[in-house]
Amino acid sequence: MLEEASLCGEGEARDALLDEVVRLNMVVAGEIARRYHGRGIASEDLDQVANLGLVKAVKGFDPVHGADFLSFAVPTIRGEIRRYFRDFGWTVRPPRSVQELQARLSAAESELFQQLGRSPRPSELATHLDVDLDLVVDSLAATGCFSPMSLDAPVGPGEVNPAERLGGDDAEFTRAEARVALAPLLENLTPRERRILEMRFFGGFTQAEIGADIGVTQMQVSRLLNRLLTRLRRKLESEAA
Repeated sequence: MLEEASLCGEGEARDALLDEVVRLNMVVAGEIARRYHGRGIASEDLDQVANLGLVKAVKGFDPVHGADFLSFAVPTIRGEIRRYFRDFGWTVRPPRSVQELQARLSAAESELFQQLGRSPRPSELATHLDVDLDLVVDSLAATGCFSPMSLDAPVGPGEVNPAERLGGDDAEFTRAEARVALAPLLENLTPRERRILEMRFFGGFTQAEIGADIGVTQMQVSRLLNRLLTRLRRKLESEAA
């Protein structure tokens, strides 16, 4: 039908054929728009933008290249939707260079698709637009800035809640700070006193195990620890005063 329209020249016959192509492919446009629903822009607006993208694809398609129409229309419609998001849908705004490149990427994708007969690779887009590959990759990945996923978003069975993927406090940071603060104080201790503290607080040994190691009873270890901790606490307090 598009080939027939290209042979008609300008006129009502050609317009009628193009309108019919639009009508036949509106379901496809609707399916593409549906993938972007729920990202912060009204579904009705996205459906309208997808239809406008379909009209643009119908008018811009050149059957001479021999590519399938849908292979050209899908990235064109998707590009129109992305452009609309770029202008009206940012929740988190990436750098301006990323925003500006997205519109050029949409047009380049459609153009290269007709030339290559397939979706262009990021490297091919970068060469075509004469921009850095990293910038192209960042722009393609910026779709998530339209409506970032909530950390409390519900998930399906077997999936992990986004909040649960966040890391927790690392106890090693606290231990590192303790080592830095105590290092000067430990230098003034005897080898046996230093070993008692290291075994108890850094090795996790019990008082009975420490006593067996240094040859004293558990009760003696308890008294030694109390005296050592009292000395260290007073030393820290005097230095902080």
